[in-house]
Amino acid sequence: MSSTERPALIKPSLNEAQAGELVGRLYGLKVSSVQPMPSYIDQNFRIQVSETQGSGDRSNSYVLKVLNTADSKDADLVEVQTRIMMFLNKKGFPSPTPIPTIDGRIMSLETIEQGTDDRQYMVRLLTYLPGIPMAKLTLDHRTFYNVGRTIAQMDEILHEEFRHPTMKSLHREEFMWSLSNIHLLERYLQEMEEGDTRSIVEQVIQLFKEKILPNLGKFRESIIHGDCNDYNILLEPVDSSADVMVEDPGLARPHPEFRISGILDFGDMSHGCLVYELAISMAYLMIESADPIGLSSHTIAGFESVIPLMEEERGAVFTLVLCRFAQSLVMARHSILLYPENEEYLTITAVKGWKRMHQLWELGKEAVERIWFNTAKSY
Repeated sequence: MSSTERPALIKPSLNEAQAGELVGRLYGLKVSSVQPMPSYIDQNFRIQVSETQGSGDRSNSYVLKVLNTADSKDADLVEVQTRIMMFLNKKGFPSPTPIPTIDGRIMSLETIEQGTDDRQYMVRLLTYLPGIPMAKLTLDHRTFYNVGRTIAQMDEILHEEFRHPTMKSLHREEFMWSLSNIHLLERYLQEMEEGDTRSIVEQVIQLFKEKILPNLGKFRESIIHGDCNDYNILLEPVDSSADVMVEDPGLARPHPEFRISGILDFGDMSHGCLVYELAISMAYLMIESADPIGLSSHTIAGFESVIPLMEEERGAVFTLVLCRFAQSLVMARHSILLYPENEEYLTITAVKGWKRMHQLWELGKEAVERIWFNTAKSY
């Protein structure tokens, strides 16, 4: 999404009947139910189908994803993101894959009535993946390690093997959610209340400019997912009979072991620094954790089991984690002003994210890094 385009003008607002009509017309599926799903700037529906129009296939679930009008204009970007999902799935990663339209397309630009206007939206129907969002589970160090290892494996194989004619579209120089563009938050700071949180955000932005920006040329780059957060990672128990909902993290009973069953939402994919992928994931995985700093150190260990960090990259992780917290908090506030009806979803990260940011800031870089890297070294 262009940093200059107003989000208020671009989020789709299809009703359930329109979603069902698209699935029937484009994919030849007989829709039995349409259920809206939470979303940020796109619109998602869970589609239950009873059969295809003519073959009588068994019931199945899909996700209809309707992209915002800005991203819908960038067909090359949507194409390469979709091809990456297909590539990763073939390599054994649990990523969604597109269902082809009746005439064989993996995406379709559709003109859809929105109020008194007609707008164009890029539409895809994706496979529905099973699992529970990581944010809803109480987890131990094994899952945090496995997430770090998996995202590193994903980035490594993309760097080494993925090629596509539209790859250049992943160089998203003005992309608001790139950690390289943390300075773009300054235009929204006036929307935050004066106080400690805004002061920390301002200092984090300055810290990035002084300590990270001059060293960006030393960081290794690759295609990165860019949003492996605790709602975009789905888990399922290795033992299907395990009690997965551990309500009290203080209980003595052991945690069940989980496998990653889904990696969702490739809309923030870009060509960026490998260390960004790690820092972004760590920030989100810390939010719901009872031991955010201790457990996130295992994510570093998992990542480094595949891609060992260079000295400059290690030294940047602390600041980059703070940068992602700052982005999430500032943009949540901005989006709430535009979409007050979506406040509950938009504040999922912000409710606890600011506490984690304060915690990191107060402990300081040296103390936090000591925990992170001593644990990682123990592996």
